[in-house]
Formats: sequence, C-alpha cells, structure tokens
Amino acid sequence: MTELHIGVLTSSDSRANGEEEDGSGKALIAFAEERGWLVVVYHVCPDDEECLRASLTEMADVDEADVVLTTGGTGLGPRDITPEATIAICERMVPGIAEAIRLASLEVTPRAMISRAVAGMRGKTLIINLPGSEKAVRETFAVVADQLEHAVEMMAGGGHPVPPEALEEDD
Repeated sequence: MTELHIGVLTSSDSRANGEEEDGSGKALIAFAEERGWLVVVYHVCPDDEECLRASLTEMADVDEADVVLTTGGTGLGPRDITPEATIAICERMVPGIAEAIRLASLEVTPRAMISRAVAGMRGKTLIINLPGSEKAVRETFAVVADQLEHAVEMMAGGGHPVPPEALEEDD
C-alpha cells in the first residue's frame, strides 16, 4: 500500500459561510484515512471560481497533494463552477475517471447524467471532482479509490507491471 497525500476541497456557499456542516468533505477525509492515506490539506470555498482556482493550485503546488478530491459545485446550478476552476488550472485532463463515475452513478440515479464533474492533472497532482452530498461522495469515492495509488505511481513515471509471458524469449 502506498501512502497517498490527499487534499480535500469542498465547494459550497452554505458550508463556507457556516450555515451547514460539511458532511461530504469530512466523509472524504474519513474514507481516505480508512485507507491509510494522509490528508495533508482541507479547504472549504464558496462557489467562487477565484477561490477554487487558488485553493486547487495551492493544494497541488504548495501542499504537494498526490490527489485532490473536490466535493460540490458539479451540477447545473448557476454557481456550480468547480469543473471550470479545475479545467483552468490543469495541464492535462483525465476524462475516463469522470466517465467511470457517471457510469457507475447512473446505476443509482438517472440524475448522474447531469453531472459536469471532470478530472485532470496539475503537475504530479490528480484532481477529481465528486458530487456534493455525503451519500454521493461515498458512492463515487468507491468507484475511484482502488485506482488512485496506481494513477499516482503512473504520474510519477512508474511503469506498468510486465506480464511473465512478455519476459519469455522467442525460440
């Protein structure tokens, strides 16, 4: 098991101003810690693109999180701008992650099709947008969690394991 360094970022006006408890962000922290990963940074931002960009950049560049998991701001609401903030600071997108999350989530609710969540890379940090409810975070974290250690290894330049048959010499 690799000890990943995790960042958690919640995007929510009501949670940022203290009107509501941040259940989804705290759930992500608990899920990461259950896997033996170290949560190195946690932020709550209002639904504000400048705050989200700054927090994502700091988590990747300063806190050096291997993975940043965001929660909230991925829907169709006028202030749901987490995907835009993520795209703005990432150098490379990883569309398969968001596709896998949506596909698995469609088994639970048809509303998954209106998620605009994305995933991308900033340097050696993988950033993944997750939904804003605690229930949805639990379901979507389960979709990606088993792949995160391998993803971080690959981003650091690690190779794929070589199957034994590839090592056999031709006669």
